[in-house]
Parts: sequence; structure tokens; C-alpha cells
Amino acid sequence: MKVMVIVKATKNSEAGIMPSEKLLAEMGKYNEELVKAGVMLAGEGLKPSASGKRIKFSGSKRSVVDGPFAETKELIAGYWIWQVRSMDEAVEWARRCPEPMPGEEAELEIRPIFEAEDFGAEFTPELRAQEDRLRAEMERRKQA
Repeated sequence: MKVMVIVKATKNSEAGIMPSEKLLAEMGKYNEELVKAGVMLAGEGLKPSASGKRIKFSGSKRSVVDGPFAETKELIAGYWIWQVRSMDEAVEWARRCPEPMPGEEAELEIRPIFEAEDFGAEFTPELRAQEDRLRAEMERRKQA
């Protein structure tokens, strides 16, 4: 199963305080372990919400809201995409993570990612073919 591991934002991450060299080194080592185990598929850190935007939908209307956004504890500071055998395996890997926000309370959230089978009959063979074609194109572009 694929999961997204969400690193929740904190007051310091939203203030743009960058990680120390020590934390970057610890995270680099942890990421190496994840890659060697075939677990890590992707991962990135996100800039503070002050540099982000939200697009709100209300019927056919779209509006853009500039960051920063309130409720720091609900914001995301980074993420990984992991391929794991189970949620238990994801939890075990998450427990091994270096402290992501030294000096502050920190939280990781693990969320399963939908697989094609989860959508049932609504995900028609035509839609599956489109999805497969798009994923193949993304892979081709990544390697170019």
C-alpha cells in the first residue's frame, strides 16, 4: 500500500526557520534507509504557508486566497510518499524518524493513498487507460 506521511507545520516552520545542518544530516541518513528498504517513493519539504495560495471553489466561482494561513497545527511542512506492506509498517518507519521539529512539539500524520481498486465501477476501463497513459507520460518526462 502507498501512504502519504505528512509532517505537520509548527510555529518555527511557519516562521521560515530553516533546519540545522545536524537535522538535515539526520534526515538524509533516514531517507537513505527508506530508499534502501524500497519504502520511499518521494518526499519534499514545503515552504511556509506565507508563500502559498489557496483556490476556493463555490459552484462555478473560483477565488484565490494568499497565505499565510491560520491554524498552524493544520498546515503541512513536508511529506513523504511511502510504499509499505501495511499501516503497521508505516507506523514503525515513522517511529524511527528523527525529531522533525527540534525544540517544538511535532507530529507526523500517515494517510493511505487511494488505489485504482478503491474507486470501484466508477473508475471505468477508459478512465484507467487514461490514468495509465498519464503515469507513463510522467515517468517518461522524469527520465528525460
